[in-house]
Amino acid sequence: MSDPVSATPSVFAPWADPSETPLIHFQNVTKRFGDFTAIDDLTIDIYEKEFFALLGPSGCGKTTLMRMLAGFETPSEGVINLAGKNIVPVPPNKRPVNMMFQSYALFPHLTVAQNIAFGLERSKMPKDKVGARVDEMLKLVQLEKFGGRKPHQISGGQRQRVALARSLAKAPKLLLLDEPLGALDKKLRIETQFELMEIQETTGTTFVIVTHDQEEAMTVASRIAVMDHGRMVQVDTPDRIYETPNSVYVADFIGDVNLIEGNAASHHKDGKIEIHWREGEPPVVGTPMVPVQDGTRCTFAIRPEKVHISKEHPEGKANIVHGKILDIAYLGNISTYHVELPNGHVVKAQTSNNQRIERRKYTWDDEVWLWWSETAGVVLTA
Repeated sequence: MSDPVSATPSVFAPWADPSETPLIHFQNVTKRFGDFTAIDDLTIDIYEKEFFALLGPSGCGKTTLMRMLAGFETPSEGVINLAGKNIVPVPPNKRPVNMMFQSYALFPHLTVAQNIAFGLERSKMPKDKVGARVDEMLKLVQLEKFGGRKPHQISGGQRQRVALARSLAKAPKLLLLDEPLGALDKKLRIETQFELMEIQETTGTTFVIVTHDQEEAMTVASRIAVMDHGRMVQVDTPDRIYETPNSVYVADFIGDVNLIEGNAASHHKDGKIEIHWREGEPPVVGTPMVPVQDGTRCTFAIRPEKVHISKEHPEGKANIVHGKILDIAYLGNISTYHVELPNGHVVKAQTSNNQRIERRKYTWDDEVWLWWSETAGVVLTA
């Protein structure tokens, strides 16, 4: 008998497979409100079973994009295909799309079960099947014991799950979530994020979520579209958005980052460049995303957790700066040190708090050395 071969888990990445057909296809979509362009000539594909996040500040166009998918707004130009069909002329109630709002919009006079059944009954589903579907949805969101309660008799997190169950009851091809966790406190929001991911995976429904919460998008999404002024600045997986941002805007928007701006100078044989950024400071050595010519104005972006801190001068390192601890942000599991260099520039370094706070190595006004490897950050020219 031959030895069993262990199956390698497949990576979910339909966007990387040319043979895959997208579920949603925006083709040169523009949306104007008078003289204001909310969405500017946007083309993007979203695939079946994706958990896709639209992320950006207020006014970037993410909600307008979602409302066009739902049918509440009509593009000024362009086509939106869903499962190969142009849905622009299709009214909202005829689209295989459902939308879950931040307010949940539950009927206060109906029970949890009746709220979930409401859309099914209006779709003229046979009564004997409505009850079974409601039970299935209650089980999916782990609220089997709460079907007879009214919305005011359950918690905020449970109301959120009722709204989710109601949205999924008719098995839409696409579920749109508009800031769905915004009304929850932080701890419950984090718990609910994982519940959302599990439910999305169980049902196989394509989720598109609108959020301005970077941590939320990084947690739940298979891919993130970072938006700015009606355009998608970068569309990629959470790890690539964080580790290899394609612009200063994305690097600065996602998480905490140190940005050092200067001019590219001498090049190393291995593709690394030197960035001259302050008189009296050694040049920063970094790895550019694309070839950079001498004299190009560029920005070196490095995350605080990749910056090392030491009281002793680190020997043999390429990127070393010296300064004084100006401030300390204690966040329980980590501490962020704000170190002011002699030229006034502040660099942030982050360390894990493996010991009790009274045993901390560094404190205010300590003189310290910071250093990082040549590949720890990225060189950006946009």
